[in-house]
Amino acid sequence: MPEEKKNDVMEKIVSLCKRRGFVFQGSEIYGGLSGVYDYGPMGVELRNNIKQYFWDTFVINREDVYGLSAAILMPETVWEASGHVGKLGLVDPIVECKICHERVRADQPEAIADHEATHKGKKVEWSEPKVFNLLVETKLGASEDTATRVNLRGEITQGIHVNFKNILDSMHPKIPFGIGQIGKAFRNEITPRDFLFRQREFEQMEVQYYIKPDEEEGLIQFEYWKNLAMEWYLGLGFRKESLRFRQHASDERAHYAKDAWDIEYNTPFAGWKEAWGIHHRGDWDLKRHSEYSKVDLSYYDEESKSRFIPWDIECSGGVDRAFLFVLLEAYTEDKLGDDLRTYLKLSPKIAPVKIAVFPLLKNKEILVEKAREVYKLLKKKFGAVVFDDNGNIGKRYRRQDEIGTPWCVTVDFETVEKDAGVTVRDRDTGEQKRMSIEELVSYVKSQLS
Repeated sequence: MPEEKKNDVMEKIVSLCKRRGFVFQGSEIYGGLSGVYDYGPMGVELRNNIKQYFWDTFVINREDVYGLSAAILMPETVWEASGHVGKLGLVDPIVECKICHERVRADQPEAIADHEATHKGKKVEWSEPKVFNLLVETKLGASEDTATRVNLRGEITQGIHVNFKNILDSMHPKIPFGIGQIGKAFRNEITPRDFLFRQREFEQMEVQYYIKPDEEEGLIQFEYWKNLAMEWYLGLGFRKESLRFRQHASDERAHYAKDAWDIEYNTPFAGWKEAWGIHHRGDWDLKRHSEYSKVDLSYYDEESKSRFIPWDIECSGGVDRAFLFVLLEAYTEDKLGDDLRTYLKLSPKIAPVKIAVFPLLKNKEILVEKAREVYKLLKKKFGAVVFDDNGNIGKRYRRQDEIGTPWCVTVDFETVEKDAGVTVRDRDTGEQKRMSIEELVSYVKSQLS
């Protein structure tokens, strides 16, 4: 795809997100904060639907995974144990422009090229690379002298591992079992870029699945969670050709990984990019936290009468990346009759609005009254239903198309005078059919199941 076309798609997504209430720049009225975004009315619904779909698949519908919501603030020792602070730290190499003194990541040539372009042909000299810690530090306490140094978590994983013993003692699970979590994480990114792809404040969803320390069991579980993650991602409405697996090279793996694979999405702005990670973490985390906390995090297996440190298979992805990739995948432009229209081809399961109800004319009380009646009935059934009488029918269709509403329901004179049902318009095809309310409810239920 030509470079200008790639950028065009991303610019259209950013514009749509602002125009239709999906995403706003953080603290925009104060000039905005780089790498930080706020989610508007449509965005928060889509985002919550993605998270609920994860929670249902990986936690609620399973017997062997327990939910958790760990605190964001954690002692610095946690990050020393995990390897994020120290020699194995969560660090990036940075270089500084000697003209304007802006810093960018040394391992991102596209960021360097973008910055050099801002100087319009001037030769840019860069400093030698320096190490930059990505963890966001803060202090807790009444005064500087007595304050305790803590970090906002750079990932949500460690909140699970430090609660391993609590889950054992309270829920008494039998191995293998997992702990699932959704939560915020923070990284002091040097050059946040590509809209929601790389941010300073973001949200993750993941399962840490604990197994016996056995090579064969590790291979079986790793393949299982890889395939489940891909199945989940495809369930968001992705085409198979838009996603792929990629194994990390041995020199590319994180310090804790025995094996690591990514699910990648073919983005229009930068080609294949990581959407989800499946990592074989071995016993790294529990062993290190046992060592640093002096608390025994081993597991006693009644079946084999043995005690061991479990291995961990990690299945982890970003909420914000899933959100962005869903929008990129769903964004569609086509001709409907003589008109060029834009719509989001979202899976009905995750669409922020399932049904929009219109009166044919907003100034006919009898139509408005009946449309309100239909709206209230459908809202009670499906929740994510809106009433829209703003502008003519064509404008209402276009507005709902752009937020990805699967079905628009119009109440007209035949609805009122002949009890002839309502007109239901399909977002993707533009086709319209008359249905009774009972038929409509049954149809929508079948599409959402």
